[in-house]
Amino acid sequence: MKRINYSLIILFSIFISLLTACSKSQESEVDINDEISSKDVDDSILTEPGEFPIVEEEVTLDVLIPSNSFVENFETNEFTKWYEEKTGVKINWEVVPEEGVEEQLNLILTSGDYPDVIMNMPVSPAQLRVYGEKGIFLSLNELIDKYGVQTKKMFEEMPIIEDSITTPEGDIYALPQVNECYHCTMPEKMWINKPWLDELGLDMPTTTDEFYEVMKAFKDEDPNGNGEADEIPLAGMKNSWREKITGFLMTPFIYSDIHEVGGEIIVPWDKPEWKEGLTYLNKMYEDGLIYEGSFTQDAEQFKKIGENPDESILGAASAATLLYFVSVEDTSEDSRMLDYEAVPPLEGPEGNRLVYREPDPVTRPAEFIITNKAENPEVAFRWADAMYEHDITKRAVIGRKGEEWIDAEEGDVGLDGDDATWKLNPGAGHGSVHNIHWDQTGPSYRPKEFRVGEAVDPNEHGSILWRATEKYEPHISDTVNPLPKLFFSEEQSTELANVESSLLDYVEEMEAKFITGDADLDEDWDDYLETLKSIGIDDYVNIYQAAYDEKYK
Repeated sequence: MKRINYSLIILFSIFISLLTACSKSQESEVDINDEISSKDVDDSILTEPGEFPIVEEEVTLDVLIPSNSFVENFETNEFTKWYEEKTGVKINWEVVPEEGVEEQLNLILTSGDYPDVIMNMPVSPAQLRVYGEKGIFLSLNELIDKYGVQTKKMFEEMPIIEDSITTPEGDIYALPQVNECYHCTMPEKMWINKPWLDELGLDMPTTTDEFYEVMKAFKDEDPNGNGEADEIPLAGMKNSWREKITGFLMTPFIYSDIHEVGGEIIVPWDKPEWKEGLTYLNKMYEDGLIYEGSFTQDAEQFKKIGENPDESILGAASAATLLYFVSVEDTSEDSRMLDYEAVPPLEGPEGNRLVYREPDPVTRPAEFIITNKAENPEVAFRWADAMYEHDITKRAVIGRKGEEWIDAEEGDVGLDGDDATWKLNPGAGHGSVHNIHWDQTGPSYRPKEFRVGEAVDPNEHGSILWRATEKYEPHISDTVNPLPKLFFSEEQSTELANVESSLLDYVEEMEAKFITGDADLDEDWDDYLETLKSIGIDDYVNIYQAAYDEKYK
């Protein structure tokens, strides 16, 4: 599961007490916010929505951002200069170091000495809601209605974005960064050594039973042909994204993470189907089909197995992407990466064939916030709204046409195999420190169509991930839904901070013990369930259910 970072929430008691101590100044700030929200905007300083420049005379905004290790200097940055000229808005940057940015953000907010705009800072949904309700972060609803040319277009194209950033009360306190990564939407993947299948005359497995038999053949029938029993049928790693053994191979029994069915929030870890899945995995482990280091190794150790220099020794790998266990830079025919193909979702013993999903393309929900310090909130909003326009996003994230990127040539193909429209300029030094663009700082809108237009090598890692994900899409459930982004109250956030980490750590610990036999599934299961209750699994579900009901019921 993707864990929510609640380290900020632990600090809430500190800054809430400070806010209380400064109640008079905060009350005045709320009054200012009310005035900004309710007053008629002086449109005389603005051009028509969608036009450039966006102001009749230069306006300066104070913008708080964290430093970006790839950007030399935001003040002298080429995109900054270009965008200032295009919009007529000059930026006074307040840059804080990336290290300790959460603590610095809290200090800035509680001091009351914050700028017009907070951008690219780690503001949690709970913080967003708390400070929004206090009037410190402005509601953007009216600004979107009046000036949101690109924002409304984005909402129309992808309604999930608007839903993701809207509080249960219907307020939008921040503009997001959007990056629709197709392969990221279904990251729970299994990769199998296709040359080994071919060598043994085996078909791609389609059920959990067939997968077991294939792994057994990998162990016993010397598929790498070296006459040694050195094959590792299946391996994973300590979870980084979706690399756990109890991911892809658990979902045929029960959806492997917290989810929603018919409005009910469900966790899988205390269900009979979870136990059945653990029993299956325990049998695989006892039969020597799962590498014992799968529960402790990191990506470096995982890759040593996948890239074993003398012989190919890895039969299957549980991983969101191949880069965790093989090198993805080499796209030649001899590349080990090209040996592995994605296993389609497996059918479980009860006929389940589910796909774990993360469909929300909002990568940073609170990317752009206007505070009640802003004298010209409408200017700040239009400055951000324009960044969602395709060409501006491209320049902000990738760079200049003819410099950092160029038009595609005839025969160039995109990630989806269709004709490409553009490609990176190989001589532009991508991936190094520069002063050309903002390198994913600030609002941007990159839907799937944006990404697929880039010309790529069909053997390139991204192309392989795209084709793999296409195998998963037909099996998306109509009834089992991933958890949407939720807004928690301050109280709920504090309660989650107290229970979530302990609960998930215990589940992960016991997964390994049950699979490896360090704990007995028959003798220790009831104690496991009792411990889940004592940690607070019921409270955990109830908090999520309450937050879900508040927004959707």
